[in-house]
Amino acid sequence: MRGKFVTFEGCEGSGKSTQIKLLGQYLKQQDIDFVVTREPGGSRIAEEIRSIILDGRNGEMCAECEALLYAAARIQHLNEVVAPALESGKLVLCDRYVDSSLAYQGYARGLGMKFIEDINYAALYKYQPDLTIFLDIPPRLAFERKHGADKNDRMESEGIAFHERVYQGYKTLLRKYPRITEIYCCGTKFETSDIIIRVLKEKGIIRG
Repeated sequence: MRGKFVTFEGCEGSGKSTQIKLLGQYLKQQDIDFVVTREPGGSRIAEEIRSIILDGRNGEMCAECEALLYAAARIQHLNEVVAPALESGKLVLCDRYVDSSLAYQGYARGLGMKFIEDINYAALYKYQPDLTIFLDIPPRLAFERKHGADKNDRMESEGIAFHERVYQGYKTLLRKYPRITEIYCCGTKFETSDIIIRVLKEKGIIRG
């Protein structure tokens, strides 16, 4: 039986990695077989592409190149990591997926959703997530929580106006894709984790 695919989305500093870690601890306790991965990255070739995308020295990279590199890393990651795990019946938890490209490049960079959809066809139609968790926290609050942007990270070092557009891009996706569940990050990380676990049970991703 095919496994379930759950992706985590949010602006920089929204706490995706922390929530995936906490969820992983719970899944281990429940003896649920799962795989944790990330985008861009997750496999050797995809990680090499990641290093190019996020390198702060590559400031001249155009938006189309950026979007195509994300798509290239994604299809490699799908073939090497996500698809085999799903076909073996595992639960896959992924830190970012195609919605990041739609919000960052399609909306915030202004490339348009159709361009991103076209170059990510396999991700949108063959390997669409069963559930996407959007950790909702405005960029200004998120950066305050993580004590500012990482100046060596090309994406984080974009101005706050860019990240506000990303946030609005996610809000647009919420209205388009019913698979996306919005979770407000207004409590402690443990309170947010409890909400995520409850949602996964309600959606039938994990046993109740």
